[in-house]
Amino acid sequence: MATLPQLIEEDIQNLNDILRDFIAKADAIAALVIDKGGFLITSQGETADLDLTTIGALSSGAFLANQTIAGLVHETNFNSIYQQGENSSLLVVNVDEHCLLVILFSSAVGAVKYFASSAVQKIARQLRAAQERAPGQGLDLSLLNVANTEDVFRKKKPAGKRPRADK
Repeated sequence: MATLPQLIEEDIQNLNDILRDFIAKADAIAALVIDKGGFLITSQGETADLDLTTIGALSSGAFLANQTIAGLVHETNFNSIYQQGENSSLLVVNVDEHCLLVILFSSAVGAVKYFASSAVQKIARQLRAAQERAPGQGLDLSLLNVANTEDVFRKKKPAGKRPRADK
């Protein structure tokens, strides 16, 4: 069963716009959209010195462990986890059944949570639009052959140009 709707270039651009707006409003360092398997979908902010692959995988694992704890204490759902450090903090927020929003910040957690609420709604809306565009078709990134991603990622053909026939 596919876990993530098929995303096109427009979806990623819209998600990036949402993340950039969120980072500016919340004064966050970086924001990532990941699937619940921990795979990075997109990110914005100061990410050059960050290992986003590992952050995505560990954030997903921490969130899912948190969900297990919720069940053990008879809570139906913990929708976020917050980890506070001396210099930076991390907030992981549930977006929908497929994705999480991971936020790295050094500002006040209250402002980040406040602006994250709106960002999560916008991200979920974009993911729903992608799902409605191709219902029942999607990707399970855990099945992706990372050695050969040609079946998933292709270059967009320029508009108005036809492919040449090889001689």
